[in-house]
Amino acid sequence: MVQTSRKPDTTIHRDVLTEISWDTRVEEIDVGVEVHDGIVTLTGTVSSLANRIAAQEAAFRVAGVRAVANDIEVRPPSSTKRTDTEIAAAARLALEEELLVPVGRIHTTVSHGVILLQGEVEYWAQREAAEEAVQRLGGVLKVTNELRVRPHEVTPHAVEQAIRAALARLAATEAHGITIALEDGVVRLSGRVRSLAEKRAILAAVSHAPGVQSIREEIGIDFS
Repeated sequence: MVQTSRKPDTTIHRDVLTEISWDTRVEEIDVGVEVHDGIVTLTGTVSSLANRIAAQEAAFRVAGVRAVANDIEVRPPSSTKRTDTEIAAAARLALEEELLVPVGRIHTTVSHGVILLQGEVEYWAQREAAEEAVQRLGGVLKVTNELRVRPHEVTPHAVEQAIRAALARLAATEAHGITIALEDGVVRLSGRVRSLAEKRAILAAVSHAPGVQSIREEIGIDFS
């Protein structure tokens, strides 16, 4: 078996800092980067949750990054702070504008800038869409997603077949090398792909399968 050389941590550190600087969505108020064995830890402060997420996404785009621990703190400037009432109103509007989200089944609670999502949705994809719809709103410090996925009347075998069919339809991915295990609505995915884009495509496909109540993934990325 051919062993591929791993990208040095010093190079990853440099590339992550460069990528964060390159991403215009990130306000570099005070972002620190540490790398150990390909695992990146982000520290410091930014002015919004959107900036925090953008920094995390920038780090994941760098070749050689195995995982990211995001310890960046959100500290909105006083001039842009919103009251919880204003955030709650903006959150409801954002959810109503997201076509994939069943708004009537979702309850939002805002306390000290933290949005709590509760209720029940049909698919894991809807759960993720609801979170994404509110996490970039101004004044939001954190989103706690407690949305439950309603159990479907389908057999584990039918769910696995549906997932495999969805993965087989993906173009330009190594989805055929992904192992699927399903138990009590929890799908566990393992294997290796060639890029972060492939990994995201696989997770997106699985999130729409009926009967999937949670996704646990251990998909590695071979950047060679």
